[in-house]
Amino acid sequence: MALTLKHLTGSVKRRRIHDIRNDQYFGEKDGIATLRYPYEAIPAPDHGRYQLYNEIEDCIVCDKCAKICPVDCIDIEPIKSAEEFGKTSDGSPKRIYAARFDIDMAKCCFCGLCTTVCPTECLTMTDEYDFSVFELGKLNFGFGNLTEAEAEQKRKEWQEIQEKKKKAAPPVSGEGEKAEAPAAGRPAFRPRMPSAAPAEAAAKEVPPTEKPETEAIKPVFKPGMRPVKKPKPPEDHA
Repeated sequence: MALTLKHLTGSVKRRRIHDIRNDQYFGEKDGIATLRYPYEAIPAPDHGRYQLYNEIEDCIVCDKCAKICPVDCIDIEPIKSAEEFGKTSDGSPKRIYAARFDIDMAKCCFCGLCTTVCPTECLTMTDEYDFSVFELGKLNFGFGNLTEAEAEQKRKEWQEIQEKKKKAAPPVSGEGEKAEAPAAGRPAFRPRMPSAAPAEAAAKEVPPTEKPETEAIKPVFKPGMRPVKKPKPPEDHA
């Protein structure tokens, strides 16, 4: 009963909230340890695996994070640009638009692999750990920098550039004539090249060289068997 009364008197005061790196973190042993969350919270460590965040202005849309993700929680739709349209904070050129850059935190396993392979270090994990919701769809965070209209326009521009390149490319055949497509059900045969004239063929023939006289053919060696000598029986000296 005395122990119970001791705890009752100690529960009147509340413990102060300390960071885990503070020397007095384990010093206070008396008082109420329960926090009134979310009004009170313990400071979270800076380096931890929490919510993912992408600084889209520094993203070059290299798609490395989506490839290494083991649960496929990152969905990216890149749109290429013919010219450089900007630079990141570290000076990397930007040539790909991010029409869609979605991170589904409901699928994320918090492995941190996507943050390690990012070449511009634009994909990081913040200290936000409480992002629970009632609907899973709200855990899909979008970081794309284009609207639907802008994305459609960039797609058309890139398609026009590719069509112009195809038209400007030289034809496959030397004369530029297209080969006729074979009729349905009939095999296509390549035309046979005309053979050279007999005179030209005879001129191209190399005269046979005189073969040197062959040496006499040696007989084939055949191994022989030697008779085995039987040992003599020992003499009996009686």
